[in-house]
Amino acid sequence: MEPSLTEKPEAVNGHHPNFNDTPNGQINTNYSSAYTISSGANLVTTSGISEEDEETERGNWQGRLDFLLSCIGFAVGLGNVWRFPYLCYRNGGGAFLIPYVVFLAFAGLPLFFMELALGQYASLGPTAVWKMSPIFKGLGYGMIIISALVCIYYNVIIAYALFYLFASFTSELPWTRCGNEWNTELCVDTFGNDSQLNLTAGRKTPSAEYWDRRVLDVSSGIDNIGSVRWELALTLLLAWVIVFLCLIKGIKSSGKVVYFTATFPYVMLIILMFRGATLPGSLEGVKFYIIPDFARLGDARVWGDAAVQIFYSLGPAWGGLITMSSYNKFKNNCYRDAIIVSVVNCGTSVFAGFVIFSVIGFMAHYTGVPVGNVTDSGPGLAFVAYPEGLAKMPGAPFWSICFFFMLLTLGLDSQFVLLETIISAMVDEFPKVLTPIKMWVTLAACIVMYLLGLPIVTQGGIYIFTLIDWYSAGQSIMIIGLCEALCISYVYGQTRFLSDIQTMIGFRPNWYWRICWYLLTPLVIVGIIIFTSIQHTPVKYQDVAYPWWAEMMGWMMAAVSVLMIPLWAVIKIIQFHKKYEIQDFAHLMRLVSSPTEDWGPAMKRHRMEDPSITEPIQQDVVKLHFNFENASINPSLNASMTTMSSVQLESNF
Repeated sequence: MEPSLTEKPEAVNGHHPNFNDTPNGQINTNYSSAYTISSGANLVTTSGISEEDEETERGNWQGRLDFLLSCIGFAVGLGNVWRFPYLCYRNGGGAFLIPYVVFLAFAGLPLFFMELALGQYASLGPTAVWKMSPIFKGLGYGMIIISALVCIYYNVIIAYALFYLFASFTSELPWTRCGNEWNTELCVDTFGNDSQLNLTAGRKTPSAEYWDRRVLDVSSGIDNIGSVRWELALTLLLAWVIVFLCLIKGIKSSGKVVYFTATFPYVMLIILMFRGATLPGSLEGVKFYIIPDFARLGDARVWGDAAVQIFYSLGPAWGGLITMSSYNKFKNNCYRDAIIVSVVNCGTSVFAGFVIFSVIGFMAHYTGVPVGNVTDSGPGLAFVAYPEGLAKMPGAPFWSICFFFMLLTLGLDSQFVLLETIISAMVDEFPKVLTPIKMWVTLAACIVMYLLGLPIVTQGGIYIFTLIDWYSAGQSIMIIGLCEALCISYVYGQTRFLSDIQTMIGFRPNWYWRICWYLLTPLVIVGIIIFTSIQHTPVKYQDVAYPWWAEMMGWMMAAVSVLMIPLWAVIKIIQFHKKYEIQDFAHLMRLVSSPTEDWGPAMKRHRMEDPSITEPIQQDVVKLHFNFENASINPSLNASMTTMSSVQLESNF
């Protein structure tokens, strides 16, 4: 039965909107924070909340360090070792840190904190969290698609690391010399004190041929996939078994594993740094890395590279940060955690550069070539250039084991979060069905992704790997990040979001965060999108170009995640139209953009603490709309409905 025009809308979870003492008949959406919780719970107020903060149905991290180390493990990944040092030396050495820090302050850190706060407040994953504004639900699905694509090929990198790790258990590393069955007449044997590296006429080092011909057995192109490399298929299987075992109990198990996987890389980096510092030529490599060339700051590409690196390094818009913070206890200080993780991540990138370039400098000294000729980025650095340097160290197998075990732990942390993001999203969408069988859902996901990863470990798999890496998380991730920032600041409302944060941590973020969220961060992301569009080049692996149909596949991968945004917007509009039978499009858009009646903290005691809790608002919009449609409504009450509805779109900056 619809409420009459003289009745107040019925209570929702104990909350009543206050119609009294408001000007022009407007509705006051501030609710009292002292209520008695049903089902026999204790009375709680903002001044006296229970010490117990456990969300038993979904679960929480068992300790604060579980979350902090998981975030560090997710943010500090392979890119810190194989991408940042390369970008730093290519873009002016130490001068590159200036744009890097600028974009950290105005883009990376604000988005990082925004996602931690969002996930922690609602205790929901990246798909369910858009109860805050259902029309944006496609953002969550876009995040999941990107995480799934990256999850498939990222574990292949871990499989490569396992391959090299097992190969290092020998008296002499197999990529030390030429003369092996996989080598060709183009191989240049660089082992020996007087050796000089000559790469003219297509000559290659032993490590390059080991990578191309022994590990990958690479084919001529993506149109020649060849057969499965069964050794890589087995290491990929082992990688997925490790991931499954570490996630078998969800965050309860992975939260303990990260105590090792998130800290061990630092132990190895410190050991490798001291070892590298004692090598001849290491100082030249470090100089090449850090000596600033401030003239490069006038190059737009330097600033573009810094912006893109910050965006990828911290990991906003992937869904992983929302997922991890959703398992936090409600009162966790996510403000502090965001700053700690961001500083640690960027510090690790800089520190890893010293480790990498000390060995690169040694390799350049050993082979008698300039440092710039032995540097590379991505897999070329991790599996060709650096192993070449390791092979020339005294006790090479030991240092190789240390290095590739470090790569393994760096990769596993990020892989845990990527997979948990996908699993949590599925479970949050169908909690009653999937929560009791979450372990089996995890197992099924691992099996499916292993099978999807098998084409990447074929002879032509490196071309598929490069294609996915090139397109899956490029401009699409930045478009999703931009839409996310605009939704929270302009649609949900920055004032409401700041109030949500205050409920959790006890204070409102200052003017710096408000300016970034409202203006600077969206502008920076738009600039990054424009820059990457201008600088875009067709995908290629080494000197092998891709056919047109492969390029099309790449763009389809990039587009499918972004297309989730308008697709789900249309779906939600249709669903709300059918459910509420609203004919007025403006009212329908207000409704589908407003938080749902069950939006807010997961636990009732925390819902009562938030003065801006929005549970009744969407329901009230619908009820008043029915009155507007089916009765002769007072103009002032119609104005009330309009004013109250537009609260959802108010940022109040």
